[in-house]
Amino acid sequence: MSRKNYVFTSESVSEGHPDKVCDRVSDAILDAFLTEEPNARVACETFATTNRVVVGGEVGLSSKAATDAMLERVEGIVRDCVKDIGYEQDAFHWKTLTVQNYLHGQSAHIAQGVDKDGAGDQGIMFGYACRETPELMPAPLQYAQAILRRLAEVRKSGEQPTLGPDAKSQLSLRYVDGKPVEVTSIVLSTQHALETQTSADIRAIVEPYIREVLPDGWLTDATKWHVNPTGIFVIGGPDGDAGLTGRKIIVDTYGGAAPHGGGAFSGKDPTKVDRSAAYAARYLAKNVVAAGLADRCTLQVSYAIGVAEPLSIYVDTHGTGQVEAAQIERAVAACMDLTPRGIRTHLNLSRPIYARTSAYGHFGRMPDADGGFSWEKTDLVEALKKAV
Repeated sequence: MSRKNYVFTSESVSEGHPDKVCDRVSDAILDAFLTEEPNARVACETFATTNRVVVGGEVGLSSKAATDAMLERVEGIVRDCVKDIGYEQDAFHWKTLTVQNYLHGQSAHIAQGVDKDGAGDQGIMFGYACRETPELMPAPLQYAQAILRRLAEVRKSGEQPTLGPDAKSQLSLRYVDGKPVEVTSIVLSTQHALETQTSADIRAIVEPYIREVLPDGWLTDATKWHVNPTGIFVIGGPDGDAGLTGRKIIVDTYGGAAPHGGGAFSGKDPTKVDRSAAYAARYLAKNVVAAGLADRCTLQVSYAIGVAEPLSIYVDTHGTGQVEAAQIERAVAACMDLTPRGIRTHLNLSRPIYARTSAYGHFGRMPDADGGFSWEKTDLVEALKKAV
């Protein structure tokens, strides 16, 4: 039997965190290629350090001329990303940093399997949903993300101009009878502009926004606050610590509350099941919970490179299921084509919708009118009910 009373912690990082800068660049390059051709192939990795961004990986459009033309745009895309995030530091400035571009064509040996509608690689992918928040996400991660997103809004609007782009949050929540009821501790570290600002000064700035975001009653007199606990945090971003695409996979998914298959998302086009099948797994798990078939659902799918059909589908409802897990497994397979092409078609993934996913989580977001976050829809509820 699962525990009902415990404390669980998740963390998040802002769009200005060095790793997230790299995720943003990789996904912006992906979006640029998908804008040119829906079937573009992209596997883009980014590295960032003091006044330097290095981009590498495999890309491809239908012609070499089109690919070469896109590659000429990469430096401008990098600078636009860094500018939008807000970096204008002496040692990491969108205008003066050096961009090195090592993108090249996709391997023909990988392409041959994908071109036959097979998976771009082997792997296991997980999806998860629960009733802890309206978004059917684990509460510690959902609210850790929301805090940083709110601080980014007031920084960019000019409401709090001394806040910097680089920030991290961490929430520890106490659960009673399986439900989150109280924040036992909160950790918030944010870059700031003035060396004269103390930890107390920063807390005075951020605390009202944190209280605004968290549910009423969760912050108590017993809640422990750790705001900029190391003191001054003026040097931030890739100048303070190197960044790399794909190093924040737990922040990107479920904050440690559910398994992760190991594959990162950013910079990968939707033929890569690391990304598309993880989105499909979240979509199915969320619809299972939304349909009332379970209060919690973990769903795993697995693939072999060059093979279209998934090798396995596994569901665990953690003792909360209203029907047998095997019935749900059969139902999700009947309600959605889980081949790579089927996923891309069902969720309409072959479009430039990925830069927006690069910070504050790939899951627990509102579906956009243009098709972004389509995997967050709950439009499969009736089909699943009927199938079981």
